[in-house]
Amino acid sequence: MSVMTFPSTALYPARKGEHPLTAEDIWAVPRVGSPVPSPDGTVLAVTVTTYDLEKNQGKGRIWLVPARGGGPATDLDPGTPRPLTSPDFSSSDPAFSPDGKRLAFTRKVDGGKAQLHVMPLDGGEAQKLTDLPLGAFDPMWLPDGSGIVFGTMLIKGHLTPEATKVELERREKDPVKAHVTEDRVYRYWDTWLTTGEVPHLLVYEMATGAVRDLTPESIAWFDWMDPSGQYDLSPDGQELAYAGIIVDEARSLVRTVIFTVPVAGGTPVALTLDHPADDTRPRYTPDGKAIVYGMQHDPFFYADRVRLMRYDRAGRAHAPLLDAWDLSPMHWEFAAEGSLVFEAEENGRVSGFALGKGDNAPRRVVQGGSIAGLTPARGDRLYFTLQTISQPPEVHSAPAAGGAAERLTRFTDAALAKVALGEVREMQVEGAYGESVQMFVVLPPGYQTGKKYPLVQVVHGGPHGISADSFHFRWNAQAFAAPGYVAALVNFQGSTSWGQDFAQRIQGAWGDRPFGDVMKATDVLLATGMVDETRMAAVGGSYGGYMMSWIEGHTDRFQCIVNHAGVYDLMSQYASDVTQGRAQSMGGEPWEGIEIIDRWNPARFANGFQTPMLVIHGEKDYRVPVSQGLECYGVLKAKGVPARLVYFPDENHWVLKPANSILWYREVHGWLKRWLGA
Repeated sequence: MSVMTFPSTALYPARKGEHPLTAEDIWAVPRVGSPVPSPDGTVLAVTVTTYDLEKNQGKGRIWLVPARGGGPATDLDPGTPRPLTSPDFSSSDPAFSPDGKRLAFTRKVDGGKAQLHVMPLDGGEAQKLTDLPLGAFDPMWLPDGSGIVFGTMLIKGHLTPEATKVELERREKDPVKAHVTEDRVYRYWDTWLTTGEVPHLLVYEMATGAVRDLTPESIAWFDWMDPSGQYDLSPDGQELAYAGIIVDEARSLVRTVIFTVPVAGGTPVALTLDHPADDTRPRYTPDGKAIVYGMQHDPFFYADRVRLMRYDRAGRAHAPLLDAWDLSPMHWEFAAEGSLVFEAEENGRVSGFALGKGDNAPRRVVQGGSIAGLTPARGDRLYFTLQTISQPPEVHSAPAAGGAAERLTRFTDAALAKVALGEVREMQVEGAYGESVQMFVVLPPGYQTGKKYPLVQVVHGGPHGISADSFHFRWNAQAFAAPGYVAALVNFQGSTSWGQDFAQRIQGAWGDRPFGDVMKATDVLLATGMVDETRMAAVGGSYGGYMMSWIEGHTDRFQCIVNHAGVYDLMSQYASDVTQGRAQSMGGEPWEGIEIIDRWNPARFANGFQTPMLVIHGEKDYRVPVSQGLECYGVLKAKGVPARLVYFPDENHWVLKPANSILWYREVHGWLKRWLGA
């Protein structure tokens, strides 16, 4: 075998423990949310979610964390994190009042909808402020503390809380549950959009308790996955900017537009209707003179890089702020002195960057692992969560000027104290056509040099995403290595974080370069001598599931395959929730370009199917409809190929419920053990 080999880099050492990582261990790990700094920068509000496996549910609890350090909470040391909200209810969305004396947040009680609450920080009980039929989300205080802006969902045609409540009661009694539509996008992820729920921004006035709708006639959606973070208030509290999803009827497109509306009341004004694609995440500059937002140019390529734009409010003019950078900014926020901090995927990680006033290019201020929730605070500090393949998210801090990250919390230590983890390495391999492609490799706990181990190739979804240096709770790299396997995570061509060209070059040929990259990475691992060629498996979900079906029809080198929520028939993907951009992804439309679609369609290569496959799918998966998995399974069984089906009637594209997730890991590990051994 002749392969080009590259030296590997050791990232994280192995850790000894009493047992390898299990699914139960993963669900015992608290999920640490993004930090929210207090106005004076001395403390952080952090939502930590823990799960009860018997009740099959999680609850969030808000903690106050000292801004410059901390450890496990104790009753004796006031300098350590302390719980602020009760463990009896699920709380989240913390927001400090401008004077730092109160905290607004949302809370669910007895399985109900999350409602807006406020709590004094010097002692006292939380006060419930709302009782809305579809709950509240994403609170933000007015700059003078006189009120709290927040989101709620209302129903089109019934755009008041009272009318929405009446309509929900009517629907509950109505025996007809049919969905009727003429819209191109009529459902998303696991939700039918035909039911008419749209977000509205309301304000709760602290002095009177009155609630007023700031967007009373709006029928625009926010982000369908997570509506939080889609709006901002001007520094003087007089205006609101938000990003709303609309249907561009003239071009048959769905896209996001920036709107502004007076807080005192008025008609929303669309600022970016003439733009070609999505405009997102408006943020006012600290002086209030401008709004910075993200702009994409290609409405048919969802991973088109984001350019930062600046809208001058007085001159009503849009100008580029950062448009030549090849990475894609996300989650940007302003520091008080005017610099903009943001995150961006970079080389299989998520780093932090800052763009100062007048700068033409950003400077890296945080790197290593994957950060989230990057937020500037007083004292020239940045706060964020940081995670790696070997460490779940914890709150960290770093100087705004750049420097080493300081870990502030240890919420996850106890859950992993007895768990053994494998060494993590990073490699560069030669790709399908001679390109350089990056790969993370996780060795099994107790790895012995010179011994050959089974290999599990883990192929990420998207395809325009990454196998990141992160502690992925649903597809955990350490969990794949735990039974005694080498787990490989190839960031094949088409992955993000290496620039626009690297991501876009697989458009119209999904099965070409990524397949070659994974095969060449497999050859490299075999050449190292650590992998047993007779015991290899491939696993993947979504686009990774597409690649599992493609592998199934194009090679017999793997002993088994795991296909989760995978695309099997490209033609059937027109039943997906969003079909915008399908022609670019698949090479053509069904009415033209069918030959190219067929060229890269796994269903057309069933003649080569012979590798045992585990097929997993959820009924509520509208991104890759469940028929894709059922069809793949049906073909395998009809052909006599060993196959097993795991069907979740209550899951979407992801497996999110604790008990279902544990079954998922059990089935996946059981299938691997059946064909690879341990």
